[in-house]
Amino acid sequence: MPGIVIVGAQWGDEGKGKATDLLGSRTDYVVKFNGGNNAGHTVVVGDEKYALHLLPSGILTEGVTPVIGNGVVIDLEVLFDELEALSARGVDVSKLRISANAHVITDYHRTLDKVTERFLGKRSIGTTGRGIGPTYADKINRVGIRIQDLFDESILRQKIEGALDVKNHMLTKVYNRRAVTCDEIFDDLTSYVERIRPMVGDTGLELSRALDAGQTVVFEAGQATMLDIDHGTYPFVTSSTATSAGAALGSGVAPSRLDRVIGIVKAYTTRVGAGPFPTELFDEWGELLRKQGFEFGTTTGRPRRCGWNDTIITRYASRINGLTDIVLTKLDVLTGIEQIPVCVAYEVDGERFDEMPVSQSDFHHAKPIYENLPGWSEDITGARELSDLPANAQAYVRFLEERSGSRISAIGVGADREAIVQVHDLID
Repeated sequence: MPGIVIVGAQWGDEGKGKATDLLGSRTDYVVKFNGGNNAGHTVVVGDEKYALHLLPSGILTEGVTPVIGNGVVIDLEVLFDELEALSARGVDVSKLRISANAHVITDYHRTLDKVTERFLGKRSIGTTGRGIGPTYADKINRVGIRIQDLFDESILRQKIEGALDVKNHMLTKVYNRRAVTCDEIFDDLTSYVERIRPMVGDTGLELSRALDAGQTVVFEAGQATMLDIDHGTYPFVTSSTATSAGAALGSGVAPSRLDRVIGIVKAYTTRVGAGPFPTELFDEWGELLRKQGFEFGTTTGRPRRCGWNDTIITRYASRINGLTDIVLTKLDVLTGIEQIPVCVAYEVDGERFDEMPVSQSDFHHAKPIYENLPGWSEDITGARELSDLPANAQAYVRFLEERSGSRISAIGVGADREAIVQVHDLID
């Protein structure tokens, strides 16, 4: 049985939980391998809606073991708030596993994130202010605190003191904020020790053994390809590897164990935060997509920037990730639009680009070249087979598939878990 990677193929919020749901009972493990609580999934189960920020969406599926991998940064307060909220709604969270090597977000990380963004002013990146970037920076600078450090008070105190030697100078002398004491950080982190202890282990070993035993493991990316630290629209990106390569790095499983890579593509495009976005709409069409698609951040509540579908982005994501399949989501949001523009190329200073420009400046100044496709007015939320879709909706799907570099294996046609048209099996 396979190791399956699920990645966002745009700027995030594509609906990755829809693909995880589609795999459903055939999945044994769902692993979050990057990011933190700076992004979220909204999952609808029957009449219930769940907003997940840090936890893998597989935690809502009975029989699945959810795993937070070593590539994730963990805010312990958020972790336990989410677990308690799910438990209160009758969800079994007892199977959650957490890598001992995952890094911990502290209060000084959150503070530095917020004050740095304010300090940057017009040059701000548009972070969520949840301490993600500063925590990854500490990880790379080798002054981070890992989950395993919580269980050795001597090491934990030494690491906090070492981090604060520099952080307090920045807080007090650069940002005019108060210094943070070692005791307040130590007391906060150690207050979670006994609750988290049963969840922690060598998750890389556990996942490898699961694959050896023929079980199906799904690796679920946070954020998306265009926010990847290396391959995204730098510097307006996240601080981790959000592409398929990150699944191996962030879970401790060898790349050779990854059999399929499923890219999630929204039928249109959205983005949260600052940065270039060629197909962004500033008119009534952008507002229509935002309203009909309920495009507000799961984690932040911020309204998302909306635009038409960009096939250049999808083809780039297909190449970077090695996509084997695409799940197209929110096709129903386009219902009722008479003519649907699709971006097929860019124009930069009179030059046509059929692929992603290598230059950040060129991409920033790229103007979309559109082809208009006829829309449909029929309600498609009840469709379960490709033939159930109106002819124009089928043509729209085929048009995107032809230009994506990967096959479209499933189509989301509504918010409900069951609102999916399955074209190809995502496992067999």
